[in-house]
Parts: sequence; structure tokens; C-alpha cells
Amino acid sequence: MNKNDLAKEIAGRMSVTATQAQRFIDTMDEVITESLKCNEPVLIQNFGHYVPWKQAKRMGRNPRTGQECIIRERISVKFKPGKGLIDKINGE
Repeated sequence: MNKNDLAKEIAGRMSVTATQAQRFIDTMDEVITESLKCNEPVLIQNFGHYVPWKQAKRMGRNPRTGQECIIRERISVKFKPGKGLIDKINGE
């Protein structure tokens, strides 16, 4: 499922337009991104937990050329699914 498919599904279930659903998804993305940029975890009860974490600078290798290069440090995100999501997926 891609972003457009998700917007159409939300629109159908909430009786709103696909454009409104797309705006909702974009706004949710912005809010989560801003929180993670400020190093704040995001917890959505029964869905999951987004946690920013710092990846250290390290050596890497260009897969095409095999040449070694330095990968700069950066902030990445870990997602841990909530118990409610796991239970729903497994039909519990």
C-alpha cells in the first residue's frame, strides 16, 4: 500500500475526500518529523513507538566500485510496534 492508496482507504472509511485524507497524512507526517527532529520520541498508543537515535560516523564501501568512504553521523529512526498492533495483526 502506498500513500495514495492509504489516502483513498482513509477517505472511504471516514467519508471525506481523498484530498482531505491526503492532507491529514501529510500533517501527521510533519508533526512526527518535527518531534523526531527535536529528539522527542513519538508514542501512538496501541500502534507503535518512533524513537530517534544517533548513528555514529563509520567506514562504508561503495557497492559499485568497492571504494571505501566515510559515512557521516546522522539521526535515524527506530520503530517498535505496540502490543495492540501486534495483537491485531495476529488476530488476537
